[in-house]
Amino acid sequence: MDAEDLRDIFRGLGPVQIRRMFGGQGVYQGELMFALVASDELYLKVDDESIGFFRDLGSRPFAYETRDGRKSIMSYWLMPESALDDPDEAAQLANMALAAARRAKSAQPRKGGKAAPRRSARKKASEPVT
Repeated sequence: MDAEDLRDIFRGLGPVQIRRMFGGQGVYQGELMFALVASDELYLKVDDESIGFFRDLGSRPFAYETRDGRKSIMSYWLMPESALDDPDEAAQLANMALAAARRAKSAQPRKGGKAAPRRSARKKASEPVT
């Protein structure tokens, strides 16, 4: 699946960017990755709110084998075959994936952690301590 195919599938969503990653491709809208292509299959981001919908469609998660032989399952589920040719269905599923990506991003701690507690001004050495 090439970048033009992906742009065509998601044309109902608006502009998307395609970036190469780990032998596959990530599909972004703005800074949010909502889909990934691996082994020529298209997967959409899911979370606790949307996973049941994809499960009911008969979808399956993206999984890969790690170097130590364990199986790793990610939060991306296979896009139904029917949506590849139906821009309305693709846009509906992509919007669900974008919502899951937004929720995941808002749940992440902000970079830099908490702000340092504010310190009171130091007293001059000549001032008495109270």
